[in-house]
Amino acid sequence: MRDEMTQALRGHRADYVELRLEDLDSNHISLRGREIDDIGGSSGGGGAARAYVNGAWGFVTFTRTDDLHSRVDAAVRQARLAAGEGSTLAAGEPVVAEPPPVLDNDPFLVPLDRKVALLQEYVEAMWAAPGIQSTSIGSGERRRVTHFANSEGSYIRQERVDVTFRARAIARKDNDVQQYGISVGSLGDYSVLEGRHAEMRDIADRAVALLDAPQCDGREYTVICDPILAGVFAHEAFGHLSESDFVYENDRMKDIMVLGRRFGGAHLNIVDGGSVPGLRGSYAYDDEGIPSRRSDLIREGVLVGRLHSRETAGKMGEDVTGNARALDYRFAPIVRMTNTFIEPGEATPEELIAEVKDGVYAKNWYGGMTSMEMFTFSAGEAYRIRNGHIEELLRPVVLSGNVFTTLENLDAVANDLDMNQGGGCGKAGQSPLPVSNGSPHIRIRNCLVGGA
Repeated sequence: MRDEMTQALRGHRADYVELRLEDLDSNHISLRGREIDDIGGSSGGGGAARAYVNGAWGFVTFTRTDDLHSRVDAAVRQARLAAGEGSTLAAGEPVVAEPPPVLDNDPFLVPLDRKVALLQEYVEAMWAAPGIQSTSIGSGERRRVTHFANSEGSYIRQERVDVTFRARAIARKDNDVQQYGISVGSLGDYSVLEGRHAEMRDIADRAVALLDAPQCDGREYTVICDPILAGVFAHEAFGHLSESDFVYENDRMKDIMVLGRRFGGAHLNIVDGGSVPGLRGSYAYDDEGIPSRRSDLIREGVLVGRLHSRETAGKMGEDVTGNARALDYRFAPIVRMTNTFIEPGEATPEELIAEVKDGVYAKNWYGGMTSMEMFTFSAGEAYRIRNGHIEELLRPVVLSGNVFTTLENLDAVANDLDMNQGGGCGKAGQSPLPVSNGSPHIRIRNCLVGGA
């Protein structure tokens, strides 16, 4: 494979060319209620050629790999048609590598009947809770084997397996409907799906309990966010603003996201780390053949870095970070997060809560949206805090605000960092890309909470 790809990259009139060939396999199971809704799988593959000429890219995808040289030539011709005044790609050292895959318990070796039986057991655990009207549950796995080569002499073979799992219980009383759910995932380890029977019953009990929970009065509160919701905030509200293609394409963000600018207190540190072992967003090399690494985004409250591809690093005169990622061969690599998290502080979660006289404890999440620096997130579960004590359960609440104001109001970080690996990130039509995010418990003053 290496010789064939290397030969195909020779003799082209371009500043830079690369080839990516992939094999893809996936399986999925879903149940709606007690009935099997869907079981399926697919296998396939293809490739992509990309060329860079005087500041312009040409990109071609294909499923037949019998004439790679012509595929590269087509990408070069595209790039030459769009070529402009030129731009410099950040330097990348040639790499020849085949890092071993992370496979603690390969899901592709687990028999189908065992997978189905496990999900059916989980469904029964949820239906054991009185008041449940419906359930949905599903699992899946995806194997991606990638061969990458470029005109600088790199050749990298990588294999990764992603495992996902989701479960949701829906409860009803009269005309009132409430729900609660979880999503988890792993890098190559089916074991994370197993042994969750008690958790499934807990999901159902929480959905039922929400039927009798009161609405929260909508106003500003001091809010304690659990690691799941705080991790989503780090990813959605701030992480996307750190993707440098978003910054250099937007004049307003250029004025805001200035390196050296203070956004929070000295206790605030936000990191993106594709080299953190064992997480779903981790890999050895990105889809441009650049080694993954740990990148400080905010250090002691100050913006110190952002995420780059080779192109954005060259345009902005900064170091490449190994964050160019593609969902698969059908897409060109773009700047994406990996594992984004707030680093732990020194206080305990109990100490954060004890100092809150009037507040809300928000946990888990349903979803949300961001628009520039504005965000809105729905917490999956919430409780009132009074005089330092967590009290009654509330209906799910919505947190809204400006990310930069919120970072300023983030006045305390606990010491209990936890990573959520159940999500997938979407950008420019590439979804769901495997990522993880996390945080310790955090405390935010003057946070707008939407309720009744």
